[in-house]
Amino acid sequence: MTYRTPPHDAHPYLRAASAGLHHHTRALAPPDANPPWPADRLHLDLLHAHLTALLQLLNRLAENTRPSHPAAGRHLATVHTRLWQAATEIHSAFHLLPTNTAAQDEANACHPERLPEGPPVLTICQRHLAAGHSIRRKTTPTDLRPHATACVR
Repeated sequence: MTYRTPPHDAHPYLRAASAGLHHHTRALAPPDANPPWPADRLHLDLLHAHLTALLQLLNRLAENTRPSHPAAGRHLATVHTRLWQAATEIHSAFHLLPTNTAAQDEANACHPERLPEGPPVLTICQRHLAAGHSIRRKTTPTDLRPHATACVR
């Protein structure tokens, strides 16, 4: 049995997600932090998860909007593509951040030709590959330029 949430029931969850991001942004730069805290792998992994969930939402909105409002649907599809580019950059930044040791850095490197060894790399890379399959069904390679979709390492 499949349950469907009416769109008006989902709005409070979107507001809560936005409020959570806003709160976290303020928490990253408290007035007494000198220097401010840099991004770490956990932050980028969680942000990538948020972006890929937002990708799915925008994809659905673009598909639902396009038949009745083609111009608005095209704009939403463009946002979908740009958000994918942002997720790609976050995925790349994740792999460029150092881990605790050089051995972990090599073990956590992204190898598109094989599956990563374990979390969190396994999670972010699998999530990124799944989102990549989805975006490639909807866009052309020209739409994705100048951004690369492969790991930088």
